[in-house]
Amino acid sequence: MLSCKEVSLLLSRSCDQALPWRTRLAVRLHLLYCRGCAQLAQQLQFLRRAASRLAQPDFRPDGEKLSATARDRIRAALRRN
Repeated sequence: MLSCKEVSLLLSRSCDQALPWRTRLAVRLHLLYCRGCAQLAQQLQFLRRAASRLAQPDFRPDGEKLSATARDRIRAALRRN
């Protein structure tokens, strides 16, 4: 049986690398009965999706657009630096 501390470390590690199938199975079994770790897994999954969406070059938050004047001011400020 894995402890909550071990599961949280494994969930974090799984963001960066694939875990062996036995380890994934042990984590999933733990998540079936541990509400806290299951919530952590959901939060990490949400953060992973949000980060990948923000990393897309054409990402724009819904409904937010810069005016042409604002874009020009930002360009001018960037050129000065």
